[in-house]
Amino acid sequence: DSKMAELGTGILHGGDSSLNYQEQELNERLKQLYPAVNEEETPLPRSWSPKDKYNYIGLSQNNLRVHYKGHGKNHKDAASVRATHPIPAACGIYYFEVKIVSKGRDGYMGIGLSAQGVNMNRLPGWDKHSYGYHGDDGHSFCSSGTGQPYGPTFTTGDVIGCCVNLINNTCFYTKNGHSLGVAFTDLPPNLYPTVGLQTPGEIVDANFGQQPFVFDIEDYMREWRAKIHGTVERFPVGDRLGEWQTMLQNMVSSYLVHHGYYTAAAAYARATETAIQEEQTSIRNRQRIQKLVLAGRLGEAIEATRQLYPGLLEHNPNLLFLLKCRQFVEMVNGTDSEVRCFSVRSPKSQDSYPGSPSLSPRHGTNIAHIHNTAADSPSCSNGVISTKNKPGHSKYQALSSSSSSSSSSSPSSVNYSESNSTDSTKSQQHSSTSNQETSDSEMEIEGEVYANGVLDNTSTRIMNGTYKHEEILQNDESSMEDSCPQRQLCGGNQAATERMIQFGRELQSLSEQLTKDFGKNAAHKKMLQDAFSLLAYSDPWNCPVGQQLDPIQREPICAALNSAILESQNLPKQPPLMFALGQATECLRLMAHVGLGSCSFARVDDYLH
Repeated sequence: DSKMAELGTGILHGGDSSLNYQEQELNERLKQLYPAVNEEETPLPRSWSPKDKYNYIGLSQNNLRVHYKGHGKNHKDAASVRATHPIPAACGIYYFEVKIVSKGRDGYMGIGLSAQGVNMNRLPGWDKHSYGYHGDDGHSFCSSGTGQPYGPTFTTGDVIGCCVNLINNTCFYTKNGHSLGVAFTDLPPNLYPTVGLQTPGEIVDANFGQQPFVFDIEDYMREWRAKIHGTVERFPVGDRLGEWQTMLQNMVSSYLVHHGYYTAAAAYARATETAIQEEQTSIRNRQRIQKLVLAGRLGEAIEATRQLYPGLLEHNPNLLFLLKCRQFVEMVNGTDSEVRCFSVRSPKSQDSYPGSPSLSPRHGTNIAHIHNTAADSPSCSNGVISTKNKPGHSKYQALSSSSSSSSSSSPSSVNYSESNSTDSTKSQQHSSTSNQETSDSEMEIEGEVYANGVLDNTSTRIMNGTYKHEEILQNDESSMEDSCPQRQLCGGNQAATERMIQFGRELQSLSEQLTKDFGKNAAHKKMLQDAFSLLAYSDPWNCPVGQQLDPIQREPICAALNSAILESQNLPKQPPLMFALGQATECLRLMAHVGLGSCSFARVDDYLH
């Protein structure tokens, strides 16, 4: 921590920026070597510890250089230092190197490992739970003052590596890039890299990943990764192969259904002769709601959920609050229909058409929401002028802005199972030219589809839904950022900004109501503070809380709503495939926790392509 603080201070005061680059390079190399290690739980050794050493040891150069500063008369003057942290089992294979800068008077140097608490007034290897390879005689010392012949001696200019294999609990050394063979077996867990010196002038430098290693440790790791993968692949299945195959097929099918990939799920079910457990209409409904959330159109998603699953949000006030907070963020983004409806021009002015992130060339026939420009216009419901409001279903719904009280003429109020995408035989009332099965990628969101090409509240008729088709395609080829160099709050529209502020007040009221009913909720408070904090900055997209505006933040909201819908229909809220992956991941974490290093080379990510 103090090292990082010094680093930060150096940068602030125009210090050596190369330190920052070196730190970044170290982080990247360690992540590449030890991807299974979670450093928040088990930090990797990065330097020698200024606290865990004998006083005859001096440290310099970011605590990587060790020099001897004792008398060096006999073995009682030996001194050692341990690294800042023990070697995490999740490394699988761990490696560090030590360069001999100077052998000093006699070259009585030991390189190795020791457990916490081992006496530092000794060379590594002399005591229980201490292991070392010594330079003066080339012997290995395994918890004993008597060494065993092991390898060559080492001196000034040599680079000695120490590799700990946490899969079979062995250790081998390298000299100048060449392996010297196994030195120790049956090693205990939680050992620290350790070096010891005994005579004046001895200086060594450690490399915990700060620089590329002399020895090709990655090649050795590849060998062991292949061994572990082979063990997994050779796991005996035997007579239960058919049973396992069926189970796996059902897991894949349920995963596709869970995420609303109906067309893919149907094709997979036909190919594997498996049954889909959920009705097609139900899957399509969930798919549409997910698309609305992922498009940033939370108001419409909330309204659709209320129409299709009455009472769901009222019985899940925490979920409703989550959705409403996200809706406020999308208002700031200018993507929610509550504010988009203010900024879209009437189609009568054919000179331009505003770009929209939810329009794509594939959806070129969709017409954007229409709203008149008068400041005292009636409420805008999902982008359609509405003068009729339904009564709220509960005290929580009452907060819910005009999007949750749309008139029956709103396009969003069309039953989602009977949309123009015609998912079931119930959709007979729609145009006979509708396709009977529409692919997932071609699925349109009904909030912008106008029946028979006629727009509400205007006499303008759209012939075959192709009004301004070329212009829509033209404007949509580039992203919003390209068409609008300077992004503006609520799309830069004053009426939209006022609507957003009004919605913010309603959101604050909902928060107070939930606190009154269920007590304080720290998560709700932070969510609300983060959302409202966006208004404190002239450029919300580039501010400390601006990450909220990133479309990727919609995904967890989408997943939470989808799970709640499934649970309300007595279906699993998570697909079995996700449970299996979660259990495997947790199993590997527990393996690391109890010191089973093979977890490093059997990571779930290795099998997900």
